[in-house]
Amino acid sequence: MTIRPTAPQDVLAARRLISIDDLSSADIDYILDLAEHYAGYLNRSDPAPKRLAGKTQVNLFFEDSTRTNLSFELAGKKLGADVINVPVAASSVHKGESQVDTAQTMAAMAADVMVVRAKEEGLHYELDEVLPCAVVNGGAGAKEHPTQALLDAAAIRSEFGSLESLVIAICGDIKHSRVAGSNVRLFKRLGAEIRFVGPDHFMPDGDQFTDIPRIDNLKDGLGGADIAMGLRVQFERMGDEAGDAARGFFETFGLTHETIKLAKPGARIMHPGPMNRGVEIDGALADDKELSLILRQVFYGVPTRMACLDALLTRGE
Repeated sequence: MTIRPTAPQDVLAARRLISIDDLSSADIDYILDLAEHYAGYLNRSDPAPKRLAGKTQVNLFFEDSTRTNLSFELAGKKLGADVINVPVAASSVHKGESQVDTAQTMAAMAADVMVVRAKEEGLHYELDEVLPCAVVNGGAGAKEHPTQALLDAAAIRSEFGSLESLVIAICGDIKHSRVAGSNVRLFKRLGAEIRFVGPDHFMPDGDQFTDIPRIDNLKDGLGGADIAMGLRVQFERMGDEAGDAARGFFETFGLTHETIKLAKPGARIMHPGPMNRGVEIDGALADDKELSLILRQVFYGVPTRMACLDALLTRGE
């Protein structure tokens, strides 16, 4: 059995997890080490310590989610928390109640932490100002998804040992991806070299991530890469332009068994999901157990979110 990592003295000083920038380097190392500690319990099918017994966790998802919502629910329950999933579709939001009022109502029921997913990119900071409980970002617009970045880093560490000096090609619809925003911030701090690979209309605005190379072909984009991370083409954020944006994308930028040969020998495939098979990635490659880390990303969603909740609510005690 692994020894529980020691928490830094001022763990998660902000008492929130809205952005990767809320985390110190010591916080990041602690959360990733704690995620690996909890992964050991899951791999052994052992019950984890009920460190959140008596705590109440509210999952408030104003946007649809499968992986994030369920993994946060599992994470809280495995640590002994009382977990409430708010049925937003049947809530008073549809009677005109504001999202902030709904969150305040939930917090008034003695919530200790609230995990919120929203289309709005500033809602989490507004909630942090008015709620008495800790706020966790379960995904915000096209800007950040910090716990996804942490679980991706945990999955990479489980395969490569470290992110230091790894070359990671983030491919596809970067412009609309909250995952890309958080992953770039985290992976760079962990020592990785990042590239954006895709057509110009899928690249971030020119004033964003100005230090990240933007490459418009797979040959140069995947050359020497240790990891190719595909991103979902987010049709729902494109409006009337969705059809044109994806036309011919798979033929030019799709990740397949053939195109992954452009990367470094032994390169691995990742994708945060959900996948559009046959759009950004070929299904056979996604399911290739030797090359794909996709299901490992899903697995690490639970222990990583256990680590985040533990760090926020116990302060490392």
